[in-house]
Amino acid sequence: MIYDVSGSFFCCHTDTIFFISIDYWVKFIIFAFKFNLPIMIVKYEKQKLNRIKIVLAETEKTGKWLAEQLGRDPVTVSKWCTNSAQPDLQTLSCIARLLKVELKSLINEPESY
Repeated sequence: MIYDVSGSFFCCHTDTIFFISIDYWVKFIIFAFKFNLPIMIVKYEKQKLNRIKIVLAETEKTGKWLAEQLGRDPVTVSKWCTNSAQPDLQTLSCIARLLKVELKSLINEPESY
């Protein structure tokens, strides 16, 4: 199985996962077709796992304010707000406490498993 991750790929074969560049990915595909190996290409879709940006707007707070309160880099908080990165559970709990909301209000319900 191959997962596209912004210009690079993760390949999974049984329980082994490894990272390969585009050049090696092309070679891998050619090899797989040459030896008639089964492969499946899965489209990677960025999921919006958290609602930090929405809750910040609802509480009239900014990402800069949140970064200062947490002692984190504003760029990191910005990545959380755009869902390009996710905070760990301890940090998410701190965010909920700072924004005076329930932890579950910061998390999107998954559409499907």
